[in-house]
Parts: sequence; structure tokens; C-alpha cells
Amino acid sequence: MKSNHQFVIIGAGIIGLAIARAIKQAKKDASILILDKEEDAAAHASGRNSGVLHAGFYYSADSLKAKFTVDGNKAMKEYCRQKDLPINTCGKLVVAQNADELEKLYELEARGKRNGSNVKIIDEHAAKTIEPNVRTFRKALYSPDTASVDPKQVCHSIKNDLMDAGVDFMFQTKYLGKTDRGIMTQNGEIQAEKIINCSGLYADKIAQDFGFGQKYTMIPFKGLYLKYTKNKTDVKINIYPVPNLKNPFLGVHYTKTVTGEIKIGPTAIPAFWRENYTWSENFKINEFFDIMIHEARLFLTNAFEFRHLAFEEIHKYNKKYFVGLAQAMVGSIDPNGFTEYTKPGIRAQLLDKKERSLVQDFVIEGDRRSTHILNAVSPAFTCAFPFGAFVTEKYIL
Repeated sequence: MKSNHQFVIIGAGIIGLAIARAIKQAKKDASILILDKEEDAAAHASGRNSGVLHAGFYYSADSLKAKFTVDGNKAMKEYCRQKDLPINTCGKLVVAQNADELEKLYELEARGKRNGSNVKIIDEHAAKTIEPNVRTFRKALYSPDTASVDPKQVCHSIKNDLMDAGVDFMFQTKYLGKTDRGIMTQNGEIQAEKIINCSGLYADKIAQDFGFGQKYTMIPFKGLYLKYTKNKTDVKINIYPVPNLKNPFLGVHYTKTVTGEIKIGPTAIPAFWRENYTWSENFKINEFFDIMIHEARLFLTNAFEFRHLAFEEIHKYNKKYFVGLAQAMVGSIDPNGFTEYTKPGIRAQLLDKKERSLVQDFVIEGDRRSTHILNAVSPAFTCAFPFGAFVTEKYIL
């Protein structure tokens, strides 16, 4: 089978969907095909993330993340309201454990204000008024605009919108390689004026077929959440620790889901192949050896303190230790109330091979024939609508 479209998007996650939406908004008669190797949209990170809509205070002001998170938060909330999709507007508290972390709270506040985020430092008494169960050292950072949605529900709604607008979808269609006029898939050649690579965990591989992303490789990290099934009331708000701003992970925190459930996580455990959700799922021996070589180098050189990160994260497989990290942020929680893990996710984290550093910001490369979204990690879901519009205007149309 041979197909021909103006724009072919590889990957039906939130970024691929948002870019298709932006193209259609700019050019209603655009011929767009979205293909994905899975059975439906949002099968990987876009449907397995926490669903938190971030408020934009973690990111340095010169970053794309800072540029799009505040507007993305507003745009996603507005979309959910228009479509009558549920939102939990519970907000977030970032808590400190000691004087050193207290200083970092002020840095987060300063970043947030530079980025236009609605954040403020409040004292311990005010924090307990918002969340009676919270425990913090003197102060906390309050973000009233942080919220939660159902990420899979949002993605499927956007997919339906796109289908109504005339966008074509091909599922169970795996990318096999580049051709002179497009790409080859398991269902035949697909020709296109422009290829848009939004393939998440495999974005680097596809980009390299087109001559881009040569300095990068993907290092996957497994995210596990542990669900609190005792009740929905012991924690009323998202509670986060002060993160290590030298790496892109936010630490174990409390998430209030769109349905009000409580969960803790995620981990950031180094994975051994790209879709290493379980100990055997989607195992690929070539990926295993390639990733193990990169992770061994990071471990031996201790680049970005990878050795400490690896030991710390693997320790989180110990449920008692995992729960203990969460207990430190609240006055009381029943450790026996954490009874089940949610579906694991994999963070498609880009590594700069030469610098041996984790890439903190979104990365986009391309030319007239192709565009490649190489590092669409958190808060990409929050940023999706303005980020999709930016990529469309600057790199696609």
C-alpha cells in the first residue's frame, strides 16, 4: 500500500496530536496522516503520566519549558472545560525539609515569577490552612494553578477532534526507515512533503535516519507510582519536595488525581531497554546492550552524579523506603494504605553523548523535509498546545 499526504506525523502521543491540531488551525485544508505502531493514541508516556498540569516555576527563564508551561496550563484547562473533561484544580505545595532547601524554595519562587507563574512563599501556618496534613520547614511554596486531568482521556478527545477535522490515522503501523519520498512502514511506503517525528522513546533513532540528533541518544527511566487505597482524604493537595535542579526529575511526591485519589511517585529508575515496563516486556537485546554501555559509562564517570541517582532510584523498589520518602512530607499517613502500583511509565530522556549530561529542555531539529521533536519530556503534556503551535509556525509551515 502506498499513501501520500502533505504532512505525516510519526507518533500519536500528546505532542503529535497537538502539532496536527496546530497545523489544522493554521491551514484547514492540510492533508495530515498520524501513524503509530500501537493500537491507539497515547499508548506510552502521554497516557501513562501523572496527569498533573504544571504551573511553570521549575524552569530557567531562557528555556522552552519556561516559555510554554504557564500558557499551556491555561490552554489545557480551557480545552478541558470546553470539552467537559474533568479537572481537579487542587493546587500544589512544595515543602522544605531544612534550611538549605528553604533557600531553594526562594529560587523556585523567583523562577516562577520570571516565568509569569502564579506562585508565592507562604509560612507553615498558611500551608497547614491549605493542607492540614502537610509538614514543612518554616515555609512552603504555594502554586494554586497546578491541577490534574486524565491524560488518556484528553488525548482521545483531541484524536476525535482531529478525525472530525479530516486528519487520517494509521495505527499498528510501525516506522521501518526513510525513503526518497517519505518513509517505509510495515504497511507499505508513505510519501509526504514533510515528515514530523514525535515518536518519543524512538525519536532519536528516527531523527538519525534523517541526519539529525547525531549527538544524542535516549536513556529511558522507569516511573512507578504507588496508590493510596485507604481513602481519598488524608491528602487534599499535590505535595512535592524541593527538587535537585541539576537534574530533570522532581522527586517522590503526592499527586491528587483527577478523581481525587492519592498516589506517590514517580521513581526515575534507569531502565535497560526503551519499553522496559516490566522485566520482560518488549525486550530488545540490541537496545539492552546499547543502553547498558551508556549507563555503564555514566556510572563509572559518575556524570551528573548518575551513580548516586542509580543507587537512590533502585532503592525505591523497596516499598518501605519509597513510602518513607513520602511520609517525611506529611504529618501522618498510614504506610499500610499504599497497596497497589499504577501502570508504569517510561521517561524518554535525551542524553548528550559528548557532554554526558541529561538534556533539560525540549530539543527540535529539522529541515525542509523533516522535523524531529527529540526531548519532549515533562512538562510536555502541560505545554502541548502552545508548544505545538510554536513548532508548527517555526519548523513546519
